[in-house]
Amino acid sequence: MDDLPPAVNADYDFASYHSKSEVSGNVLRYTRTFELKGSECAGEQGGGFEKAYRTIASDERNTAVLKPSH
Repeated sequence: MDDLPPAVNADYDFASYHSKSEVSGNVLRYTRTFELKGSECAGEQGGGFEKAYRTIASDERNTAVLKPSH
């Protein structure tokens, strides 16, 4: 493995998002969780929704760089 995406830990009033990548032997494992903290959200949290969406979308575009084994 040449490069792994950084872990993401983002907490908001209405939700939390966490992701991580790890290598064990020849296995690459990517884990992520998205947890809603309630069933309703106040209108003033609208800016938080956009920030959360951007954080998650950016994390989903990250890549792991593999190196060939010889």
